[in-house]
Amino acid sequence: MSKQNNTSRLGPLIIDIEGESLVQSDRELLKHPLVGGVILFTRNFQNKAQLAALVSHIKSLRTPELLVCVDQEGGRVQRFRQEFTALPSLHSLGELYDQDRDQALVAARLLARLMAYELKQIGIDFSFAPVVDIYRSSSQIIADRAFHHDPETISRLAGAYIEGLHDIGMIAVAKHFPGHGGVLEDSHLCLPCDSRCFQEIEQTDLVPYKNLINHGLDSVMSAHVLFNHIDHFPSGFSSFWIKEILRSKLRFRGIVFTDDLSMQGAIEFGGIIDRTRLAFRAGCDIALICNDRSAVEKVVDDTSLRRLICHDKDLSEYCRRQARNSQWKPQAQQIDDLLSKLKAAEAKTRSSSG
Repeated sequence: MSKQNNTSRLGPLIIDIEGESLVQSDRELLKHPLVGGVILFTRNFQNKAQLAALVSHIKSLRTPELLVCVDQEGGRVQRFRQEFTALPSLHSLGELYDQDRDQALVAARLLARLMAYELKQIGIDFSFAPVVDIYRSSSQIIADRAFHHDPETISRLAGAYIEGLHDIGMIAVAKHFPGHGGVLEDSHLCLPCDSRCFQEIEQTDLVPYKNLINHGLDSVMSAHVLFNHIDHFPSGFSSFWIKEILRSKLRFRGIVFTDDLSMQGAIEFGGIIDRTRLAFRAGCDIALICNDRSAVEKVVDDTSLRRLICHDKDLSEYCRRQARNSQWKPQAQQIDDLLSKLKAAEAKTRSSSG
């Protein structure tokens, strides 16, 4: 591995670790100047005390501190469960919205506050949330991870959810740009292909991004989805989607994350060096490389990539902008009422559709 250097800014790579504590190889790699953060998974979690110690150890390695993140959406995607609130799916908010709009918007903000509060108590900086894909029952991977089938409703619910994150001092990451809800396949397992025309996507999937960007969205995660009638690269490797649409047309000025570059939806576009190069050339700011330590080591040792990476976006600065000393704390009765409302909304929807 190449020699490590001191730097005043965090690097553009977010990587993972194997276990519930750091080993020597983890510590060495996390000190590399191209690394900027760690994404945690269920395998890294035993209980809150262990997790807090792990996060503290990670943050003690560098100045500025490495960022620590996780997927804690709720529903099917919640990495930490024991000693954390069992968060309902985002789709339950959409079901409540169909029954009582005002209650749903209040619930969305409160649910985000709760998620952010529990993570911040441990020292975790952000979750990759919310999902702003369009709900379509045919999409196996997205399905109930999405708020709703209507783009304007998604915009309202996601906007309230993001306000809740900001209340606690956490950035929002809207995903999966420009939309993952229009395909059946899971990009963890293959490269999904969406054959719709740009006009259809613009009138549906892009609407939440446009609305949220106009209200100060912090960051976006791109999708490993190929829109084959629009570009020959999937959106995370596409300068059309990142530079022309997201940056120029939608005027987004925040951080762009890749989805995990080790996913099957990305690997047919070359080795890890090629994939990382494609992502940064397309306009992504931060690359995730997970579950493949040898791939991370190849990337940090590649001098050509260092010349390519532009450090004009500083993720830690975006996190600092949202940081605040929030006095909000979850009240047991308030949270019980929230969870009961969302569970009742889900049950009512199932009953009416059955």
